[in-house]
Amino acid sequence: MKLTVLIDNNTLIGSCLYGEPGLSFFIEDEEVNVLFDTGYTDAFIKNAYKIGIDLLQAGFVVISHGHYDHTWGLSSLIRKYIETKSENKKHDKPVFIGHPLAFLNRENFRGKQRGCMIAPEKLNRYFKLNLSKDPVWITDRLVFLGEIERTNHFENKIPVGKIENNGIEVDDYVLDDSAMVYKSSKGLVIITGCSHSGICNIIEYAKKVCKEDRIYDIVGGLHLLKPNEEQLKNTLEYLKEIDIKEVHACHCTDLKSKIELSKVVNLKEVGSGTVLEY
Repeated sequence: MKLTVLIDNNTLIGSCLYGEPGLSFFIEDEEVNVLFDTGYTDAFIKNAYKIGIDLLQAGFVVISHGHYDHTWGLSSLIRKYIETKSENKKHDKPVFIGHPLAFLNRENFRGKQRGCMIAPEKLNRYFKLNLSKDPVWITDRLVFLGEIERTNHFENKIPVGKIENNGIEVDDYVLDDSAMVYKSSKGLVIITGCSHSGICNIIEYAKKVCKEDRIYDIVGGLHLLKPNEEQLKNTLEYLKEIDIKEVHACHCTDLKSKIELSKVVNLKEVGSGTVLEY
């Protein structure tokens, strides 16, 4: 499996690629190509072009959750499909995988819109929708986890805003937050968007779904942005105990948290253009 970072908050020296406060990965597993998240703008498309990745070859588009920094690039992707059709170029309609709650209207506590701007009805014109709370196996080794079980006492305890469900506005605990997992020969590679569910919850659920206890790598956002002392302490203790080969923390992981992570795991640098192979 090959994973290319199309968009991250950071860029790498010498790559000359765009960065933005968002996330997008391109995943290649033998003959199957997956676009995981679409960032905030069309920057992931520009970077893919520079790198030489043809996004029209993506048979699957997977959304980790419905926040703007992971979904607002969808409009640019759809525009690419429309332009391709007008140029008489053919591409297969990708399968779109995400949680059913990913498209609800949501705002932060200051009233700022932070949800996906495209409704499922619109997406259905350009994708084959598979919105699922249950795990979805894309290949024998690559799975979308669906709704993450939240079992520990220290993660995802504070809502990030408000979400409207069936006309009722409630606190938003980002129940649609999910992740992907690749079953490598050396253990699980866990691919996250923001880890609103809690990275420790995600790891435990990944182990359950994949029936594998070995963790080889974590790639993605860990949602450690000014975490409270209890969350950071317990996260570090958990990660120290499970013997991870390496961690590629990016996007929504702040500097202080990275410094603390580096004391307990083999932390690696990430930025737009990073390529990882397993």
